[in-house]
Amino acid sequence: MSFLRALLSSRLVRLTALGAVVTLTLNGCASLFGGDPLRVNVAGIEPIDSQGLELRFNVKLRVQNPNESAVSFDGVSLALELNGKPFASGVSDQGGTVPRYGETVVNVPLTVPAFAAVRQAFAFAGVAQSGQIPYLLRGKLAGGLMSTTRFVDQGTLSLPALGMAMP
Repeated sequence: MSFLRALLSSRLVRLTALGAVVTLTLNGCASLFGGDPLRVNVAGIEPIDSQGLELRFNVKLRVQNPNESAVSFDGVSLALELNGKPFASGVSDQGGTVPRYGETVVNVPLTVPAFAAVRQAFAFAGVAQSGQIPYLLRGKLAGGLMSTTRFVDQGTLSLPALGMAMP
């Protein structure tokens, strides 16, 4: 009889714990439905001290929140592709809040490995005629298990005109 009572008690505890997890998960997901994605744009790029053959830049991202509720974050991750190839990546433990219907600027140091820079230099020769380089920036604002916000920005970068006659 005590074995049966222990089994039922153990099963009840597990079901209660499972119910609590499901409830918390659904509450977290409910806040995600119906919201518009964050708008993320590069606001500036500044060179920073490099190490070895790597190139390093500080990227300033303007993050706009077109939603009713603020978005809190405690870390940022970025990956940049140029011409369909990985080019640079970076992370920052910067935290903050993007207010409802507001914006903030986030700084992320990006590292360009030496081989990625060399690979892109050769690839630029192939796109020099069009002067356009497609880019893809993927990132996330980390806010814990249920509130990580991912974003993507893509477009083309215009190269300065090459081959112009010098006076």
